[in-house]
Amino acid sequence: MKHANTILSHIQSLPQFKLLKSHYCYQKFISSLNPRFQKAIAFVYVRDEILYVALSHPGFKMEMSYQKEILLSILYILTKQEKRCQLIKAKKVIFFNSKHISIIKEKKIESTVPHYQEMASGEFTIESEDSDIRRAFEAIKNSINEHAK
Repeated sequence: MKHANTILSHIQSLPQFKLLKSHYCYQKFISSLNPRFQKAIAFVYVRDEILYVALSHPGFKMEMSYQKEILLSILYILTKQEKRCQLIKAKKVIFFNSKHISIIKEKKIESTVPHYQEMASGEFTIESEDSDIRRAFEAIKNSINEHAK
């Protein structure tokens, strides 16, 4: 039986799955960027030696336009380091807004309200002789017993 890596490498070598190789390089390129840039980029692709960068929000367009040279230099370094990415070369960068969200998944924040298990057992004696105070403590006792279940 063949191993999964050999099957995947064979599939990647097929002409109809040529985009898989470039997808790996695009992911590698984005992961090598600053986290702030990673959040700004929805996706990238290279066509006719032009690096197209889709931005996840229009507000990033001006900030990223000042960083064109940095993006090109990182892409150049990536093509020199990775043998698989040698075909992805760009001389120019074009930014455009995308309706897609960023590739980087933001961590979902759970509810900030802390929930604790009830530590009280509701077993205590009421030593008051005042009936109002006694009723209030009985209500507290019942509430503790309901939440402990």
